[in-house]
Amino acid sequence: MKEVTIAHDTIKDLMLPMVMPFRFSDKNEMIQLKTGDSVHFDFIWGEKEVFAKNFTYIGPGFIPDKDDFFSDEYSEKKIGSIIDDAQLLNLDSSIVRLSDSDGDYRFISYIFSRCPMPNLCPAVFMKNKILSESFRDNNNLKFILVSFDYKFDTPSVLKSTYGPSIEGSPNIEIWSSTGYISDAYQLVKQTGGDFWGIEKEKIGHTLVSVLIDPERKILGSWDGDKWPAKQVENSIKLLIK
Repeated sequence: MKEVTIAHDTIKDLMLPMVMPFRFSDKNEMIQLKTGDSVHFDFIWGEKEVFAKNFTYIGPGFIPDKDDFFSDEYSEKKIGSIIDDAQLLNLDSSIVRLSDSDGDYRFISYIFSRCPMPNLCPAVFMKNKILSESFRDNNNLKFILVSFDYKFDTPSVLKSTYGPSIEGSPNIEIWSSTGYISDAYQLVKQTGGDFWGIEKEKIGHTLVSVLIDPERKILGSWDGDKWPAKQVENSIKLLIK
């Protein structure tokens, strides 16, 4: 299936307005559409597939802006570059710094708990869980999941949502950005990701996961949510030798 990014309205009983990718199968429906068009479509939420179909052109639309208070002062760091330190909160509401784990390799991904799409944030979480189990005996590799939803994902919310799932997994951590918007934005941007619309309750984001070395140098980067856990596991093994 192909994907199209849509800034959608509230989907009743499912999710708030967001900017996110939708999978679709019929390319012919897209021929007459262009960036910025307003459309209606059917959203299919099945046990095995989640996709959109029956796109109907409504009229000209608009492309939502990112939050005004976010400047573009942080640029993406390339492979081989060192990312800056960042300060966030762990599930116990204690301050945690990325530099606290200097000396270890770290695999960093981004999530937010309100994401209802099984092929997005939940998939990233589950793949990190699988990887953390694969490297359970490696004391020098940590898996860090950072929520960029600084308004909703407080440490207590994240602890309630993810805490039970990571019990018994000492090498996986989940961090909140509540109170540390600038640090979260810097970290996400420098590692090649982005997020916006949280203040307006119309959340948009891109997905990226990165592997950094003991000095915070970027060793590898994986875009989106479709990376196969086994292939990334093999890549990590090569990169941390």
